[in-house]
Amino acid sequence: MLTLEDKLRNLPEKPGVYIMKDSAKEIIYVGKAINLKNRVRSYFQSSKNQLPKVAAMVERIEDLEYIITDSELEALILECNLIKKHRPKYNVMMKDDKSYPYIKVTVNEAYPRLMVVREIKKDDARYFGPYTDVSAVYRTIELLKKLFPIRSCSKNIEKIMGKERACLNHHIGKCSAPCQGSVGQAAYREQIKSILLVLDGKQDELVKELEGKMHEAAENLDFERAAQLRDNINSLVKIGEKQKIITSAAVDQDVIAYATDQGEACVQVFFIRGGKLIGREHFLIEGMAYSDSNEILCSFVKQFYSENDVLIPREIVLQESVDELDILQQWLSGKRGGKVKLTVPQRGEKQKLVEMVSKNAEDTLKLFIEKQKTDMEKTLGACNELQEVLALPKTPYRLEAFDISNLQGVMNVGSMIVFERGKANAKHYRRFKIKTVEGANDYDSMREIVERRFQHGMKEREELETQGREPEMGKFSVFPDVVMIDGGVGQVNAAEAVLVQLGLNIPVCGMVKDSRHRTRGLYYKGQELQIPVNTNVFRMITHMQDEAHRFAIEYHKSLRSKSTVKSALDDIPGVGPARRKALLKHFGSLKNIKNATVEELAQVVGMNKKIAEEVYNFLNV
Repeated sequence: MLTLEDKLRNLPEKPGVYIMKDSAKEIIYVGKAINLKNRVRSYFQSSKNQLPKVAAMVERIEDLEYIITDSELEALILECNLIKKHRPKYNVMMKDDKSYPYIKVTVNEAYPRLMVVREIKKDDARYFGPYTDVSAVYRTIELLKKLFPIRSCSKNIEKIMGKERACLNHHIGKCSAPCQGSVGQAAYREQIKSILLVLDGKQDELVKELEGKMHEAAENLDFERAAQLRDNINSLVKIGEKQKIITSAAVDQDVIAYATDQGEACVQVFFIRGGKLIGREHFLIEGMAYSDSNEILCSFVKQFYSENDVLIPREIVLQESVDELDILQQWLSGKRGGKVKLTVPQRGEKQKLVEMVSKNAEDTLKLFIEKQKTDMEKTLGACNELQEVLALPKTPYRLEAFDISNLQGVMNVGSMIVFERGKANAKHYRRFKIKTVEGANDYDSMREIVERRFQHGMKEREELETQGREPEMGKFSVFPDVVMIDGGVGQVNAAEAVLVQLGLNIPVCGMVKDSRHRTRGLYYKGQELQIPVNTNVFRMITHMQDEAHRFAIEYHKSLRSKSTVKSALDDIPGVGPARRKALLKHFGSLKNIKNATVEELAQVVGMNKKIAEEVYNFLNV
C-alpha cells in the first residue's frame, strides 16, 4: 500500500482535484489545481509562510487522493461538487444553503401561466428573481392575476377547448377562460405581455398605456371601465414603489461584498434586475478563521452559483479581485448559457454600490455577533451556572436527562435526551423499551435504562479503542458530565447505584417537580437545591425536563398505536403478517380499513373476497 510520501512523489503534472484525509479517513479538504504536483507538494514545504489554518490542516493529513481532469474548468466543477457533498472541515463553507422563489411565466405554452418555482429549468420559459421575500412574491402574483385574469390550471387548453365547463375562477372574474374560447390567443398574449413588462420593472410604460385607455373610457362616458383602469393603475404604481432604483443603468447584476469581525465572516448579495433592487440575502461563513479575502470570495462564488436554483445574471460585481477570475467567468458563462462578466470596480457608481453592500454586510455581522453573545449567555451561561449550583470542578458541557413513561404499568418505556453546551442535540436522543420490569415500577425501570445506556457505551469505547478510533465516533461512547434524572430521591438513588456498580464517577441529580407538575429545583447529594426561576440554569433544566417527558410520551404513544392496530388485525382469521402489512400500507390506518367496503378490501394485494368479508365482518359487527 502506498504511503503519503509515495503519493507525493508520484503526483502528475496535470490539472485535477486533490482530496486530503485525516487518520479516520475523513475528508478534511478539497482543492483544485492546474498542476497537481506543484500545488499539493506546496502544502508540505516550509511552514514559515503558511497561514495558521493551512499549518493546522497539514498536521492532520494522513492520506490524499487525486482525480485528474482534462482541464482546469472540469477541475473547478468537480471541486464544487465534492465540497458540496462532503463539506470538509478546512474548506470555507456557507453555513446554510438557501433556495429562492422565482416567478415563472410559461411563455413556451400557447396560453402561458404564472407560477412560483424554486428550480430553474431550461424549458424556454421566462424566470424572474431571485426574490428573498416569498410572501411578497405571492402577493405580487395575486395582484397580477387580479389585474390580468389569466388561467391558473395546467390543462391542455387546445385539447379541451369547448369540451369542458368553465371553472369557478372564471365565474368570479379571476380567469378569462381561454378553454371556452372567451378570449383569443392574441388577446391572451397581450395580457402576458403586460405581465412581463411589470416583472421586468417597466410598469411605467404600462401605466402610461392604461392612463390613455382610462381617459378614453371617461370621454366615452364608460365610467365603470375608467374606474377599473384607475384601480389597476394605482396597483401598478404600488408595485413600482416597492422596487428601489439602485442604478441608472437598467442592468441585471448581483453585487457581492463581505465583512469580517472576531473570527466571523458574512457575505452579502444584492440582487439587481433592470437596475432595481428586488432582494438581498446574507450568508454566514464557516471555516474562515485565518482565511484571506480571496479565499472567502472565491469559495462563496463557487458554492453559491453551483446551486441549480440560482439564476445567474450577466454581470457579477465583486468587492475585491480573486485569483481565479478568468476560470470563474468561463464556468459561470457555461452554466448561464451566455456571457457572464465578473467586475471589480475601482470608482464610479458600481464602486459606491459595492460600498453600500459592504456596509450592509458589516451591519448584519454586527447583529449576528451580538445575538451570539446573547445566545451564549443563555446556553453556556446556563452550564456555568449549573457548575456553581452543584459545585463541580469543571463546566458540564454535556448533560443527559432520563425519564420513564407507562400507562398503568403497561408498555414501560424510557427516554434519554442530550443537551450539549446548553442546547438540545436531538441527533443523540435515544429511546428504550423496558424489558425486565413489569408493572409501574419507575425505580427499577430507571435502573434498567441507565444500566443499558452505560453498558452499551463502555462496550463501544472498548471496540473503538481497539480500532484506534476516537470515542466521538460511536453512538453511545460519549459520556455526559452530569446525569439528570426526571424524578426525586428514589430515581436518583437507582441511577447512582448503577454508575457505582459500573465504576463510573458521573454526578447524578434529580429534576424535582412541584404538586402542579412544574420544575421546582434539583435534588443532589441528599438535599434539594432551590434555584431562582429567573436564571438561565433554571430555564435550561425546565426545558430538559419537558423535552425528556415529551420524547418518552411520544414513544409511548407510537407503541400504543402500533399495538392497537396489530392486535385488532391479528385476531382476524386468515390475516397474517403479510396481509396485515398490505392492508395498512394500502389504507394507512385501522380507521380507514374499518370504513372500507368488502370490494375495496378485496382489491388489496394478497387479499381475496372471502378474506375481505372476514375483515369487514370482524371490524364492523
